[in-house]
Formats: sequence, C-alpha cells, structure tokens
Amino acid sequence: AHAAEVPRGDAAGFVRYMKNDAISGFLVFLIALPLCLGISVACGYQPIAGIFTAIIGSLLTTFISNSELSIKGPAAGLIVIAIGCINDFGGSSSPEAYKAALAVGVAAAVLQILFGLFRAGILGEFFPLAAVHGMLAAIGVIIILKQIPFALGVIDPATGRPPSAEPLEMLREIPHYLAEANPAIASIGIISVLIMFLWPVIGKKLGPLKLIPSPMLVLLVAIPLGMWFDLLHKHPYDLAGHKYQLSEQYLVAMPDRMFGMFDYVTYPDFTALYEIKAWKWVMMFFIIGSLESLLSAKAVDLLDPWKRKTSMDRDVVAVGVGNLCASLVGGLPMI
Repeated sequence: AHAAEVPRGDAAGFVRYMKNDAISGFLVFLIALPLCLGISVACGYQPIAGIFTAIIGSLLTTFISNSELSIKGPAAGLIVIAIGCINDFGGSSSPEAYKAALAVGVAAAVLQILFGLFRAGILGEFFPLAAVHGMLAAIGVIIILKQIPFALGVIDPATGRPPSAEPLEMLREIPHYLAEANPAIASIGIISVLIMFLWPVIGKKLGPLKLIPSPMLVLLVAIPLGMWFDLLHKHPYDLAGHKYQLSEQYLVAMPDRMFGMFDYVTYPDFTALYEIKAWKWVMMFFIIGSLESLLSAKAVDLLDPWKRKTSMDRDVVAVGVGNLCASLVGGLPMI
C-alpha cells in the first residue's frame, strides 16, 4: 500500500476513519460481551469478571501498547489454566478459591511487566507461523467445547452449574450432553448458532438488511425467546412425556442497577501466595499468557494491510499492567 493510504494517528485521521472505527467497535462490543461472560463462567470466576477485564483492557492497555489493531480482553486460551487454578484452591463454588486465583493473577502480571521491561518480547519473533495458526485454532476449539453445555442447557445437579472439565474430556461427553439437553434452552442455543453461520450468506440477498451484523440479530432473536420461555421465573414444562425445569439459573448473573457492577469488585487474597502450589499457577499464567499475547499480536500484524509492526516489549508490558489492574478488582487474566 502507498504510504499516503496508511491511516493517520492525528485528529484528521481520527475524523476520516471515524465511521469505520465506530462500526468495528460496535461489532467488537457485540461479540465481546457474551464472549467475556462465557469465558468467565467457564473459568469458574464470577460472570462480571470478564467485563472488568474487557473494560480495563480497552481503556488502559490501548495507551501503553503501540499495536494499532489488537484488542486486549479475557483470555479464552487460559480457560484450562484458570479453572485448574480455581479447582486447586477449592473449586468454583469457593469465594476463597476465586480470591486466591486473583492473587495468582497479580503475581503473574508483575512478571509480565518485568518480562517486557527487560525487552524479552523479542522471543515472539522466533515462533513460526504454524504455531500462531495452531494456537488460534486451539483457542477456537476450546471455546466451542466449553460452550456446548451452556448452549444445550445442561446443568450439573451437584453444583447447579453447567459442567466443566478438560477440553478432551468434554469432547468425550458430547453424547451425554445431547441426551441431557433442556429442549427450550437448546433451541435458543441452536437458533443462535444457525443465525451466526447462515446470516452472512442469506443477508447478502436482502438488500439493506445485510448491514445488520449477525451478533446483533442473535440478540434480537435470543432475548425475546428467553422472555417467551419466562426464564426469570422457575417453572416446569412437559415435552414428549419428559418433565424439564426452567429458571433464572440459565441466565447470567449481572448487576440489576446502575453502577451495580461495583458491588462485584473482589480483592485478591495474597496469603495464597505463601503456598507452593500457587507459584505453579503463577508461572503457567505468566508463560502461557505472555506467549499467547505475543503470538496474537504477531497474528494481528500479519492481517494489517499496511504491515504496521507492534513493539512486542511494549505489548507485553501493556498486558501485564492490564492484568495487574484487572486482578486487583476481580477480573480475568487477559491477552
């Protein structure tokens, strides 16, 4: 591309590309909101934790990293590590385990900041493209597998929550999930997935309607379906001779008043760091999170038509600062 075509970082460039940036930001918001909530629940954190991370990642790390296109937010690729950490400290039903995981996140964030300050981000240049594509594909597979019980309305009777396990274990359990599916909830999940896949094809033939993004259409369909099934109130229903239950346990717990999200702020329990096992998880969060961030930044740079280059050192520092702030208030790890 010609140099004159490269987006400018001054006020003129801001005005010129405002329409494109506004549309992109809105699409990212639509995709990120349910993704943040889903990753939080899959990790064993409180649902609002992903929102804390997304807000901090967008408002803070943007001004530290020089990456023009990458977005910092909850790390789907860290789900396996996060739920392992939570389970090691007592399980997702234990508030103490959640606070211990936050302390682990703070320690890992400090290591990430030091990693970037000592200019170790260059390690990201030594990874081949195959590793980048493999990592992104693996993250996608993990997200899909973790969300199958949610999409089908499968609830673990012991915990009252959707089951969670290692990705390969969940793959093996898919026939069981299908057998235990709640038809009402499964219909919402399946319709939403079909919209995501089919709307980009069908919408092209519908004139101005093609401008409606598929995530927006999912919300326009799924929310009325949830209201129609009356998920806010516990009640049974019969289908084909089987009795099923519907209740608000199939909804994500979110603040119900303005500024109510601040009621969910949770602080780390740093006494957890006195335990040897905590440092195993610190190193896993630090190493895997840093490598994922470096590889993700590298992948995004490859997609940039103007081939702008991210400073890997600055990007790791940005992620570390973001992780530090997110963990201090109850947020998920970010990449």
